[in-house]
Amino acid sequence: MKTQFCAERVVDAPAEVVYHLISDYREHHRPEGFLPPAFTDLVVERGGVGEGTVVRFTSNLGGKSQTITAAITEPDPGRVLVETSPGLETTFSVEPEGDQRARVRFDTVMEAGGLSGLMIRLFAPGMLRPVYADELERLEHLAKSHPVLAPASSA
Repeated sequence: MKTQFCAERVVDAPAEVVYHLISDYREHHRPEGFLPPAFTDLVVERGGVGEGTVVRFTSNLGGKSQTITAAITEPDPGRVLVETSPGLETTFSVEPEGDQRARVRFDTVMEAGGLSGLMIRLFAPGMLRPVYADELERLEHLAKSHPVLAPASSA
């Protein structure tokens, strides 16, 4: 049984800055960065920025702790990043809204069978809604204070 949930927000920061923060698991996409307290103990197992990164973290939702290992892909670098783990996939999308704003969307798909699948369908959206709202707010706060990135030079 699949359960889908999404959260979206327009943030007051350039899209390239927002995407940079989302894709950088070493410095920003972590509990010491913009992740809310529901996510702890993040370890970068491979890579650290964007495609090819593998992370392990603990999710604390609804009184239940779960260790998750996720592989990171970038089907559309600079715009779309995907975290994939067994039974769970979250897509982070960033679209420019002019020069100084970005539309950020988190799409999560959870898949589980039987009673677990039913419980996820009934309770996960209600548990994720405040967590994702907090995460989007923290991301915007960090992005507003982050320096604008210099354009990549062509060598």
